[in-house]
Amino acid sequence: MVIIAIALGLIGAVVHGLLYLLVIGIVLLVADVVFLGVRATRRRRALR
Repeated sequence: MVIIAIALGLIGAVVHGLLYLLVIGIVLLVADVVFLGVRATRRRRALR
């Protein structure tokens, strides 16, 4: 999912008129980071 977010961001930044792809890529990247953070936090709590 991170690779897709980066690819969409690059395409959106390079191709004129496809700024929405850049925005979608950034939103996906942020969502992935938040998801991984929440997952790591839950895993740490389960180990205690």
